[in-house]
Amino acid sequence: MKRILVIHGPNLNLLGKREPEIYGKMSLDQLNELIMVHGRKLGFEIHIFQSNHEGKLIDFIHDQSEYASGIVINPAAYTHYSIAIRDALAAIDLPTVEVHLSDINNREEFRRISVIKDVCLKQISGLGEKSYLDALDLLQEKLN
Repeated sequence: MKRILVIHGPNLNLLGKREPEIYGKMSLDQLNELIMVHGRKLGFEIHIFQSNHEGKLIDFIHDQSEYASGIVINPAAYTHYSIAIRDALAAIDLPTVEVHLSDINNREEFRRISVIKDVCLKQISGLGEKSYLDALDLLQEKLN
């Protein structure tokens, strides 16, 4: 069974409470359950991690990469400036999909920049929780 890492960046622990008009009303626990169910349907073993700390996200990527087949990551605010997360993803060379609940390309100017996307297969944004599900579908196609 292929193991997929699903990584949530800062403030995603506040889903359902933080700006629901932008990020939706679904909680992180509800989103994770949806991801787990969809991942199982695709034959994946899903490992989910969330942190508000850049170093912890990088450590998780490093520590889990040898056991993983692919990554779905929502770097959240780190999307726009974390060269360290970008380099961690580049160093492990796993198929990775960057996801965002909101459409970062139609938000504030600074949110349109992603330093992560060039080391990913694709960036999927603006589809709410479906962004994650589409990313899992893409990894399933890539890994089979």
